[in-house]
This record gives sequence, C-alpha cells and structure tokens, in this order.
Amino acid sequence: MGISLGLVGLGSFGSAFASLFKSHPLVDRIALCDREPERIAKFASDPFFKDKFKPVDVYETFDDICKADLDALVIITQPWLHAPQCIQAMKSGKDVYSAVPIISIPDGDEILDWCDKLVETSNRTGKHYMLGETTYYHPEAMFCRRMAAEGKFGKFVYAEGEYFHDALRCGLCKVRKQRTSSKSGKEWLRLEREYLDRGIKTGPMHYPTHSTSGPVFTMNAHAVKASCFGTRPKSSNSYIDLLEFSNETALFKMSNDATVRICEFREVGHGCKKNFSIYGTEASYECKDGRTKRSWWKEIDKEIPLNLEEMKDSLPDEVAKEFEKAKTVVTRLGFYPDNHKGAHPYLVNEFVDSVANKRQPVINIWEAARYMAMGIMAHKSALKDGETLNVPDWGDAPVK
Repeated sequence: MGISLGLVGLGSFGSAFASLFKSHPLVDRIALCDREPERIAKFASDPFFKDKFKPVDVYETFDDICKADLDALVIITQPWLHAPQCIQAMKSGKDVYSAVPIISIPDGDEILDWCDKLVETSNRTGKHYMLGETTYYHPEAMFCRRMAAEGKFGKFVYAEGEYFHDALRCGLCKVRKQRTSSKSGKEWLRLEREYLDRGIKTGPMHYPTHSTSGPVFTMNAHAVKASCFGTRPKSSNSYIDLLEFSNETALFKMSNDATVRICEFREVGHGCKKNFSIYGTEASYECKDGRTKRSWWKEIDKEIPLNLEEMKDSLPDEVAKEFEKAKTVVTRLGFYPDNHKGAHPYLVNEFVDSVANKRQPVINIWEAARYMAMGIMAHKSALKDGETLNVPDWGDAPVK
C-alpha cells in the first residue's frame, strides 16, 4: 500500500518535480492544486498521470487540498507563502515538503519567528517537514558525508561556502517578473510595499541555504556566533533595488569549534557559482570552481581529482528504474533530471520514503532552521557593521 500526495504549485519549478513524485513506486495517488487552472490542465490531461490521478483530485485553493484525505503535501509555491502553508498542512494532519527557502520576506525577525512556529507545529502535531535543499544531494555533498561518516576528515577546522548569483546574468530579474505576474505575485507586491514603506529591505543572506547547508550537514555542527559585512549596491534594477546589501560575506563560529566563511553575492562579475569546501586535520575536500566542476580530495601526502558522477550515492534500484522510464515520457512537462547537479530525484525519494515509513526526513525543520538562522543573523550583523551576534538554535530533531 503506497502513499497519497498533493502537489501544490505547478509553475515552472513545480513542474520540474511533478513527474518525479508521480513516478515514485511508493506513491499510489496524486492530487493537483494551483490557483491557475491552466497549469493543472497540463498534467490532468496527460496520459502519463492517468494511472495515479483522478479528476476528483483537482483543487484550486490551498484550503481545499488541506481538507482532502491525503498523506502529504508537496508545496512548491511562491517563497513568501512557504512557511504559513506548511504550518497549515501539518495542522491538517499531513507531512509536508517545502521548496526553498523556509520563507522569503524582508524582516529577519519574522523569518526566525516562522522557524520557531514550524518547529513547534511539527513537535505538537507529530507531522514531519522537509526542506527541498538541493545542495544536500549534490554529488560533492554525498561524497563529503560519506567521508565524514568514515572519520576521514579527522577533526574539522574550517569550511567555506559561496553562492554567486548575479541578478542580471543569472536571470533573477526575470524570475522576479515571472513570480509577480501570477495571482499570488500581485498580492505579494502589495505586502512588499508595506515592508519598504517601513524602511525594511532584504539581503542575500536571507536566502543562505545553498551555501550554509554544505558545512552544516558535513560537519554535523551548527553556528553559534556570526559576524558579517555587506557591500552596498553598485547598480540599479528590479531585483537589486530591494536589497540593503547586494553582497554579504560572513564568518561563523561553529558548535564544533570550527570556523566557516560564507559569501552570498547578487552583484558580481562571475555569473553563477555554487561551491563549498571542508578542511579537517587529516584531509580536506575542495571545490575549486563549480562551473568547470573541478573537485579535489586532499590528504597530507596526496591530492586526488574527483569525478562528480563517481561521487553520487545510488538510488534504490526500483526507484531509479521508474525515474529513468519517466525521463523518456515527460520532458515536455518539466522533468529536468540534470538540474541542480541531479539532486531532484534524491529529494523526491527521501521525502516519499520518509512519509511511507513514518520517519523524520534528513532535511527536517530542525536541520533546515540551522541553515536559515545563519543567514538571518549574518544580515543582522551586517546592519550593525559586523557586530558579532549569537545564532539561535532549536536543537536536534526528536528521535521517535
């Protein structure tokens, strides 16, 4: 007996996951939800979905799908909606998968409050939350976790992560235009104006999870102190104008006594770059350049170049088989298996398996909050000209 899933949000990013969730062998039933009916129609009318989707499982509102008899919801909606929708889903008795980030709003205090509410709701309802952080399943991430589990790093001493995502060269202005053209996007523009009228702007560190997650999950440690400096915008466009700082660089003291340097840049002549490196007393992992995919495993007396394909974990055979079959059928619907270094199938499998086996997913809310809190406190520090601030922590996920 498999599980039932509701897919909420079938825009460009949601479309990239819908076919994967449908294809998983542990999923028996799929429901579809979007405020734009034409998005639902694309999937509802496709023969590929017919064996697991019935016309009665169409929902135009989030309230309605929360009332449905489903085991879990996959929420890939606009980023300012993620946290409240996840809380509503858990309160309705469903496990929940959220696209990144936990929430995207300009006020850091509000973001921390939402983290607190998500932890409390998961604890109280017994329902599980998973953040769809793609970096967790990059090949280098899987490799580093294996090496850490085997003790190959020795004691961790330093790590660094960086996300260079230039607003113009990497399409952030285009993404913003697309997001704000939808029904919920127009609603967000009104809310965004309220923040701006109060003098509250956001910063790159409010979306830190692609860079902070690598050091946290590899070292199994969390940040305790943060100091950060920001660079004021040098240009003007629809994305940059919303930022207090266009680039932010932070240094963190970790719970394992290591230090971590994180860069989140949105105005940089590099284009797009997403890397992390980890250094221990016995060995280190270095990603020299994410665009050319050069990675190295370094021990005291040797240096080994790494092939990203060889660094991946294996998916269960029956899952990999179904995903492979789906690739030939549903590319037209948004199945992009190579996006985010092939992370999507791993994220789907982890969430479905956690729901079917009633266990905490690996990127649970306690883990996800650690990624997010680093960035929030870094931005606060930058607003205080680098003042060192304590980073809140909600502890480890409960073992049940």
